[in-house]
Amino acid sequence: MVDKNGKLIPPGAFLPAAERFNLINSIDQWVVEKVFRKLHQLNKANNLPADLMIAINLSGLSMASDALLNRIIDLLDNSEISARHFCFEVTETAAISNLTKATEFLQQLRSKGCKIALDDFGSGLSSFAYLKDLPIDFLKIDGYFVKDIAIDGIDKAFVESINQIGQVMGLKTIAEFVENDPILEILTELGVNYAQGYGIHKPTAFDDVFA
Repeated sequence: MVDKNGKLIPPGAFLPAAERFNLINSIDQWVVEKVFRKLHQLNKANNLPADLMIAINLSGLSMASDALLNRIIDLLDNSEISARHFCFEVTETAAISNLTKATEFLQQLRSKGCKIALDDFGSGLSSFAYLKDLPIDFLKIDGYFVKDIAIDGIDKAFVESINQIGQVMGLKTIAEFVENDPILEILTELGVNYAQGYGIHKPTAFDDVFA
């Protein structure tokens, strides 16, 4: 979020308040609609990369409501933008807190052709049991375990275990908090598929990426 002085406010500073005051559904819907508009503009200008995939984070509270799901499906059904361009991310905590609703929500998006990523995986390691039931394509390894793997053997073992289980299940793995080359080298050695973090690229405004 950008404040009135042009300063960036990180998600952790305003999303908890948005959830507390029941504004998160409106924010999630605004983000989804904004992405569709941007992709429509790119497509109209023949500037939409064929292999583009955009990951959109969704709140657990939004998944509990049919309003957002219906809006996304409506946009997919009435837009020339293919569902293959979208990957919806939900946190592990949000998914397992209401497993039945989350599974139904994600299955409907997946049936439309969207990809699904389970974010922050590993923050509750008891959730390995839920992996077989959730309709997902990507497993995002919690940055808490990733950031110190170059100096902490236990964290490296956690990341290796999560990656191995993901690979056995046919999921692509994504490591968060990749801050430097030594971390990236270890992840490559372990066979993790993708990396995300300041060592790869810093957060950039949508328009600046395509400029």
